[in-house]
Amino acid sequence: MGKSAMTTPSLTDILARRLADRGAGWSIGSFGAIAEFHQRADDRLLVDRPQELCRVTEKGGIRLDPQAVGEARAVAFETLSPRANRWGQGLALCLPEEQAAVTQRAVLSELGPDVDALREEDRDAVLFDMGLAQPQIEFCIRTSDPDLLAILRENAGRSVADPQNPAMAAILRAHPHRTARSKLGRVEVYQMIGGPDTGGVSPDGPHTHVLPKLLRSGRTHSANTPIPQGLVPCAMLHPASAVSGARGEDIAFDAARHEEFQELLRRYGLPDYVAIKDKVLDALEEGMEDALAEPDSRLTRTGLRIALRQLGRQAEAVGRPNLARRIERLRQRFDRLEEPGEVDEERPGH
Repeated sequence: MGKSAMTTPSLTDILARRLADRGAGWSIGSFGAIAEFHQRADDRLLVDRPQELCRVTEKGGIRLDPQAVGEARAVAFETLSPRANRWGQGLALCLPEEQAAVTQRAVLSELGPDVDALREEDRDAVLFDMGLAQPQIEFCIRTSDPDLLAILRENAGRSVADPQNPAMAAILRAHPHRTARSKLGRVEVYQMIGGPDTGGVSPDGPHTHVLPKLLRSGRTHSANTPIPQGLVPCAMLHPASAVSGARGEDIAFDAARHEEFQELLRRYGLPDYVAIKDKVLDALEEGMEDALAEPDSRLTRTGLRIALRQLGRQAEAVGRPNLARRIERLRQRFDRLEEPGEVDEERPGH
Protein backbone atom coordinates (compact mmCIF):
# COMPACT_ATOMS: atom_id res chain seq x y z
CA MET A 1 0.00 0.00 0.00
CA GLY A 2 1.42 3.38 -0.98
CA LYS A 3 2.04 6.16 1.45
CA SER A 4 -0.80 8.32 0.10
CA ALA A 5 -3.32 5.52 0.60
CA MET A 6 -2.15 5.07 4.18
CA THR A 7 -2.46 8.75 5.01
CA THR A 8 -5.68 9.62 3.19
CA PRO A 9 -8.50 9.68 5.76
CA SER A 10 -11.61 7.67 5.05
CA LEU A 11 -14.98 9.36 4.65
CA THR A 12 -15.96 8.11 8.10
CA ASP A 13 -12.78 9.62 9.59
CA ILE A 14 -13.55 12.95 7.92
CA LEU A 15 -17.09 12.99 9.28
CA ALA A 16 -15.94 11.97 12.77
CA ARG A 17 -13.54 14.89 12.87
CA ARG A 18 -16.15 17.34 11.58
CA LEU A 19 -18.59 16.35 14.33
CA ALA A 20 -16.36 18.18 16.81
CA ASP A 21 -16.40 21.37 14.71
CA ARG A 22 -19.09 23.56 16.24
CA GLY A 23 -19.03 25.76 13.16
CA ALA A 24 -20.28 22.91 10.97
CA GLY A 25 -23.93 21.94 10.56
CA TRP A 26 -25.64 18.68 9.70
CA SER A 27 -29.02 17.78 8.27
CA ILE A 28 -31.20 14.91 7.20
CA GLY A 29 -34.12 15.90 5.05
CA SER A 30 -35.85 16.10 1.72
CA PHE A 31 -37.05 19.06 -0.33
CA GLY A 32 -39.51 20.51 2.17
CA ALA A 33 -38.92 18.52 5.37
CA ILE A 34 -35.61 18.77 7.16
CA ALA A 35 -34.07 18.35 10.59
CA GLU A 36 -30.87 20.29 11.22
CA PHE A 37 -28.24 19.82 13.91
CA HIS A 38 -26.11 22.85 14.70
CA GLN A 39 -23.82 23.42 17.67
CA ARG A 40 -22.88 26.55 19.58
CA ALA A 41 -19.88 27.24 21.79
CA ASP A 42 -21.94 27.18 25.00
CA ASP A 43 -23.95 24.03 24.21
CA ARG A 44 -23.78 21.29 26.83
CA LEU A 45 -22.37 18.15 25.25
CA LEU A 46 -24.21 14.99 26.36
CA VAL A 47 -22.88 12.34 23.97
CA ASP A 48 -19.57 12.44 22.12
CA ARG A 49 -18.78 9.19 20.31
CA PRO A 50 -17.05 10.29 17.09
CA GLN A 51 -16.14 6.79 15.91
CA GLU A 52 -19.85 5.92 16.09
CA LEU A 53 -20.61 9.20 14.28
CA CYS A 54 -22.78 10.30 17.19
CA ARG A 55 -22.91 13.64 18.95
CA VAL A 56 -25.71 14.98 21.15
CA THR A 57 -26.27 18.23 23.02
CA GLU A 58 -29.18 19.30 25.20
CA LYS A 59 -30.75 20.86 22.07
CA GLY A 60 -30.47 17.99 19.59
CA GLY A 61 -28.16 15.43 18.09
CA ILE A 62 -27.09 13.26 15.19
CA ARG A 63 -26.08 9.66 14.69
CA LEU A 64 -24.95 8.21 11.39
CA ASP A 65 -24.36 4.52 10.76
CA PRO A 66 -20.63 4.11 9.96
CA GLN A 67 -21.26 0.91 8.00
CA ALA A 68 -23.98 2.54 5.88
CA VAL A 69 -21.83 5.64 5.38
CA GLY A 70 -19.09 3.35 4.10
CA GLU A 71 -21.42 2.37 1.24
CA ALA A 72 -22.46 5.96 0.49
CA ARG A 73 -21.08 8.20 -2.22
CA ALA A 74 -20.02 11.62 -1.00
CA VAL A 75 -20.65 14.56 -3.32
CA ALA A 76 -19.05 17.89 -2.42
CA PHE A 77 -20.77 20.89 -3.99
CA GLU A 78 -21.04 24.66 -3.93
CA THR A 79 -24.11 26.79 -4.60
CA LEU A 80 -24.69 30.38 -5.62
CA SER A 81 -25.93 32.74 -2.93
CA PRO A 82 -28.27 35.65 -3.63
CA ARG A 83 -25.62 37.77 -1.90
CA ALA A 84 -22.97 38.61 -4.46
CA ASN A 85 -20.04 38.18 -2.05
CA ARG A 86 -21.07 34.73 -0.83
CA TRP A 87 -21.64 31.12 -1.82
CA GLY A 88 -22.94 27.98 -0.15
CA GLN A 89 -21.23 24.64 0.26
CA GLY A 90 -21.98 21.13 1.43
CA LEU A 91 -21.05 17.48 1.40
CA ALA A 92 -23.99 15.27 0.45
CA LEU A 93 -23.92 11.63 1.54
CA CYS A 94 -25.82 9.79 -1.17
CA LEU A 95 -27.22 6.35 -1.86
CA PRO A 96 -28.70 4.92 -5.06
CA GLU A 97 -32.43 5.60 -5.34
CA GLU A 98 -33.49 2.02 -4.62
CA GLN A 99 -31.18 1.74 -1.62
CA ALA A 100 -32.23 5.14 -0.25
CA ALA A 101 -35.98 4.47 -0.41
CA VAL A 102 -37.93 4.35 2.87
CA THR A 103 -41.54 3.48 3.75
CA GLN A 104 -43.10 6.69 2.35
CA ARG A 105 -46.06 6.47 4.72
CA ALA A 106 -48.73 8.96 3.70
CA VAL A 107 -50.70 9.08 6.96
CA LEU A 108 -49.92 9.68 10.62
CA SER A 109 -48.65 6.34 11.93
CA GLU A 110 -47.71 5.16 15.42
CA LEU A 111 -44.39 3.30 15.41
CA GLY A 112 -44.08 2.42 19.10
CA PRO A 113 -41.37 3.29 21.63
CA ASP A 114 -38.34 4.95 20.06
CA VAL A 115 -35.84 2.31 21.13
CA ASP A 116 -33.16 3.86 18.87
CA ALA A 117 -33.39 7.33 20.44
CA LEU A 118 -30.04 9.06 20.90
CA ARG A 119 -30.63 9.60 24.61
CA GLU A 120 -31.55 6.72 26.89
CA GLU A 121 -34.24 8.76 28.65
CA ASP A 122 -36.15 9.16 25.37
CA ARG A 123 -36.40 5.46 24.49
CA ASP A 124 -39.75 4.90 26.20
CA ALA A 125 -41.36 7.86 24.41
CA VAL A 126 -43.63 7.02 21.47
CA LEU A 127 -42.55 7.69 17.90
CA PHE A 128 -45.03 8.72 15.20
CA ASP A 129 -44.28 8.99 11.50
CA MET A 130 -45.99 12.20 10.37
CA GLY A 131 -46.83 10.58 7.05
CA LEU A 132 -45.16 13.09 4.75
CA ALA A 133 -44.49 10.37 2.12
CA GLN A 134 -40.97 11.54 1.33
CA PRO A 135 -38.74 9.34 -0.83
CA GLN A 136 -35.67 9.06 1.39
CA ILE A 137 -36.68 10.21 4.89
CA GLU A 138 -39.23 9.45 7.56
CA PHE A 139 -40.08 12.67 9.38
CA CYS A 140 -41.25 11.73 12.85
CA ILE A 141 -42.30 13.21 16.17
CA ARG A 142 -41.73 11.68 19.59
CA THR A 143 -43.67 12.32 22.77
CA SER A 144 -44.64 11.04 26.20
CA ASP A 145 -47.23 13.80 26.69
CA PRO A 146 -50.53 12.02 27.45
CA ASP A 147 -52.70 14.77 25.97
CA LEU A 148 -50.75 14.85 22.71
CA LEU A 149 -50.61 11.05 22.60
CA ALA A 150 -54.39 10.89 22.85
CA ILE A 151 -54.87 13.28 19.93
CA LEU A 152 -52.26 11.54 17.79
CA ARG A 153 -53.71 8.10 18.42
CA GLU A 154 -57.24 9.30 17.74
CA ASN A 155 -56.12 10.66 14.37
CA ALA A 156 -53.67 7.95 13.32
CA GLY A 157 -54.34 6.82 9.78
CA ARG A 158 -55.25 10.33 8.61
CA SER A 159 -53.14 12.85 6.72
CA VAL A 160 -51.73 15.62 8.88
CA ALA A 161 -52.33 17.91 5.89
CA ASP A 162 -56.10 17.42 6.18
CA PRO A 163 -57.51 20.76 7.40
CA GLN A 164 -60.03 18.82 9.50
CA ASN A 165 -57.28 16.87 11.27
CA PRO A 166 -56.47 18.46 14.66
CA ALA A 167 -53.16 16.60 14.95
CA MET A 168 -50.98 19.24 13.31
CA ALA A 169 -52.29 22.05 15.50
CA ALA A 170 -51.73 19.87 18.57
CA ILE A 171 -48.17 19.14 17.46
CA LEU A 172 -47.43 22.84 17.00
CA ARG A 173 -48.78 23.60 20.47
CA ALA A 174 -46.94 20.78 22.24
CA HIS A 175 -43.49 21.06 20.59
CA PRO A 176 -42.59 17.34 20.68
CA HIS A 177 -39.14 16.13 19.72
CA ARG A 178 -38.68 15.78 15.96
CA THR A 179 -36.65 13.04 14.33
CA ALA A 180 -35.66 12.73 10.67
CA ARG A 181 -34.54 9.22 9.73
CA SER A 182 -32.85 8.01 6.57
CA LYS A 183 -30.95 4.89 5.60
CA LEU A 184 -27.79 6.63 6.85
CA GLY A 185 -28.94 7.70 10.30
CA ARG A 186 -31.04 10.19 12.21
CA VAL A 187 -31.11 13.79 13.39
CA GLU A 188 -33.10 14.65 16.51
CA VAL A 189 -34.28 18.11 17.54
CA TYR A 190 -35.40 18.87 21.09
CA GLN A 191 -35.96 22.61 20.78
CA MET A 192 -39.32 24.25 20.17
CA ILE A 193 -40.90 24.29 16.72
CA GLY A 194 -40.43 27.63 15.01
CA GLY A 195 -43.71 29.57 14.97
CA PRO A 196 -45.85 31.82 17.16
CA ASP A 197 -44.28 30.48 20.37
CA THR A 198 -40.79 31.39 19.14
CA GLY A 199 -41.60 34.79 17.67
CA GLY A 200 -42.04 33.41 14.18
CA VAL A 201 -38.41 32.34 13.78
CA SER A 202 -36.59 29.06 14.17
CA PRO A 203 -34.63 28.67 17.42
CA ASP A 204 -30.89 29.15 17.08
CA GLY A 205 -29.18 25.79 16.85
CA PRO A 206 -30.99 22.53 16.05
CA HIS A 207 -34.36 23.06 14.39
CA THR A 208 -36.74 21.64 11.81
CA HIS A 209 -38.73 22.85 8.82
CA VAL A 210 -41.82 21.33 7.24
CA LEU A 211 -42.88 23.30 4.17
CA PRO A 212 -46.01 21.83 2.51
CA LYS A 213 -45.59 23.72 -0.76
CA LEU A 214 -42.13 22.23 -1.29
CA LEU A 215 -43.24 18.79 -0.13
CA ARG A 216 -45.80 18.64 -2.90
CA SER A 217 -43.01 18.69 -5.49
CA GLY A 218 -41.98 15.18 -4.42
CA ARG A 219 -38.32 16.07 -4.97
CA THR A 220 -35.52 14.71 -2.85
CA HIS A 221 -33.39 17.87 -2.89
CA SER A 222 -33.06 21.37 -4.32
CA ALA A 223 -32.43 21.61 -8.05
CA ASN A 224 -29.45 23.80 -7.18
CA THR A 225 -27.70 20.92 -5.40
CA PRO A 226 -25.87 19.06 -8.20
CA ILE A 227 -26.49 15.44 -7.23
CA PRO A 228 -25.74 12.96 -10.04
CA GLN A 229 -28.76 11.25 -11.55
CA GLY A 230 -29.70 8.04 -9.77
CA LEU A 231 -28.34 9.17 -6.41
CA VAL A 232 -30.30 10.57 -3.47
CA PRO A 233 -28.82 12.65 -0.61
CA CYS A 234 -29.59 10.87 2.67
CA ALA A 235 -27.57 13.09 5.01
CA MET A 236 -25.69 16.33 4.62
CA LEU A 237 -22.64 17.97 6.18
CA HIS A 238 -22.57 21.76 5.97
CA PRO A 239 -18.95 22.75 6.73
CA ALA A 240 -18.25 26.08 8.38
CA SER A 241 -18.40 28.90 5.85
CA ALA A 242 -15.38 31.03 4.98
CA VAL A 243 -17.56 34.12 4.55
CA SER A 244 -20.46 33.91 7.01
CA GLY A 245 -20.93 33.09 10.67
CA ALA A 246 -23.24 30.64 12.39
CA ARG A 247 -26.12 33.11 12.44
CA GLY A 248 -25.66 34.25 8.85
CA GLU A 249 -23.62 37.34 9.61
CA ASP A 250 -20.79 38.51 7.35
CA ILE A 251 -17.31 37.62 8.58
CA ALA A 252 -13.83 38.38 7.31
CA PHE A 253 -12.66 35.83 4.75
CA ASP A 254 -11.44 32.74 6.62
CA ALA A 255 -8.70 31.21 4.48
CA ALA A 256 -8.35 28.08 6.62
CA ARG A 257 -12.05 27.26 6.39
CA HIS A 258 -11.98 27.90 2.66
CA GLU A 259 -9.04 25.60 2.03
CA GLU A 260 -10.54 22.85 4.19
CA PHE A 261 -13.60 22.73 1.99
CA GLN A 262 -11.60 22.99 -1.23
CA GLU A 263 -9.78 19.83 -0.14
CA LEU A 264 -13.14 18.08 0.17
CA LEU A 265 -14.17 19.48 -3.21
CA ARG A 266 -11.03 18.19 -4.91
CA ARG A 267 -11.70 14.73 -3.50
CA TYR A 268 -15.49 14.51 -3.73
CA GLY A 269 -16.55 17.22 -6.19
CA LEU A 270 -17.93 16.57 -9.66
CA PRO A 271 -15.00 16.51 -12.13
CA ASP A 272 -16.43 19.10 -14.56
CA TYR A 273 -17.07 21.50 -11.70
CA VAL A 274 -13.57 21.15 -10.27
CA ALA A 275 -12.07 21.50 -13.76
CA ILE A 276 -13.77 24.82 -14.54
CA LYS A 277 -12.59 26.29 -11.25
CA ASP A 278 -9.03 25.20 -12.02
CA LYS A 279 -9.36 26.71 -15.50
CA VAL A 280 -10.35 30.09 -14.07
CA LEU A 281 -7.42 30.09 -11.65
CA ASP A 282 -4.96 29.09 -14.38
CA ALA A 283 -6.26 31.82 -16.69
CA LEU A 284 -5.74 34.48 -14.04
CA GLU A 285 -2.29 33.23 -13.12
CA GLU A 286 -1.26 33.26 -16.79
CA GLY A 287 -2.88 36.61 -17.58
CA MET A 288 -5.16 34.90 -20.09
CA GLU A 289 -8.51 35.64 -18.47
CA ASP A 290 -9.80 37.51 -21.52
CA ALA A 291 -9.87 34.15 -23.33
CA LEU A 292 -12.39 32.69 -20.89
CA ALA A 293 -15.74 31.90 -22.49
CA GLU A 294 -19.19 31.25 -21.08
CA PRO A 295 -19.39 27.54 -20.15
CA ASP A 296 -22.06 25.44 -21.83
CA SER A 297 -23.68 23.79 -18.79
CA ARG A 298 -25.42 25.08 -15.69
CA LEU A 299 -22.95 23.21 -13.48
CA THR A 300 -19.88 24.75 -15.08
CA ARG A 301 -21.43 28.22 -15.29
CA THR A 302 -22.02 28.00 -11.55
CA GLY A 303 -18.43 26.85 -11.06
CA LEU A 304 -17.09 29.81 -13.02
CA ARG A 305 -19.17 32.30 -11.06
CA ILE A 306 -18.30 30.85 -7.68
CA ALA A 307 -14.61 30.64 -8.57
CA LEU A 308 -14.64 34.37 -9.34
CA ARG A 309 -16.41 35.18 -6.07
CA GLN A 310 -13.92 33.11 -4.10
CA LEU A 311 -10.85 34.43 -5.87
CA GLY A 312 -12.14 37.96 -5.42
CA ARG A 313 -12.56 37.49 -1.67
CA GLN A 314 -9.10 35.93 -1.46
CA ALA A 315 -7.50 38.79 -3.40
CA GLU A 316 -9.11 41.36 -1.12
CA ALA A 317 -8.07 39.43 1.99
CA VAL A 318 -4.39 39.29 1.03
CA GLY A 319 -4.22 42.88 -0.22
CA ARG A 320 -3.93 42.38 -4.00
CA PRO A 321 -6.09 45.22 -5.35
CA ASN A 322 -4.91 44.87 -8.96
CA LEU A 323 -5.89 41.22 -9.04
CA ALA A 324 -9.19 42.06 -7.34
CA ARG A 325 -9.95 44.57 -10.11
CA ARG A 326 -9.20 42.01 -12.82
CA ILE A 327 -11.51 39.54 -11.13
CA GLU A 328 -14.23 42.17 -10.80
CA ARG A 329 -14.10 42.78 -14.55
CA LEU A 330 -14.62 39.07 -15.10
CA ARG A 331 -17.52 39.08 -12.69
CA GLN A 332 -19.17 41.84 -14.68
CA ARG A 333 -18.97 39.52 -17.69
CA PHE A 334 -19.97 36.24 -16.10
CA ASP A 335 -21.52 36.72 -12.64
CA ARG A 336 -24.69 38.44 -13.75
CA LEU A 337 -28.08 38.62 -12.09
CA GLU A 338 -29.47 35.17 -11.47
CA GLU A 339 -32.15 33.49 -13.45
CA PRO A 340 -35.03 32.37 -11.22
CA GLY A 341 -34.13 29.28 -9.22
CA GLU A 342 -30.36 29.54 -9.70
CA VAL A 343 -29.49 30.50 -6.13
CA ASP A 344 -29.85 28.95 -2.71
CA GLU A 345 -29.48 30.53 0.69
CA GLU A 346 -26.14 29.37 2.04
CA ARG A 347 -27.61 28.51 5.44
CA PRO A 348 -29.59 25.28 5.13
CA GLY A 349 -33.24 25.71 5.91
CA HIS A 350 -33.15 29.46 6.39
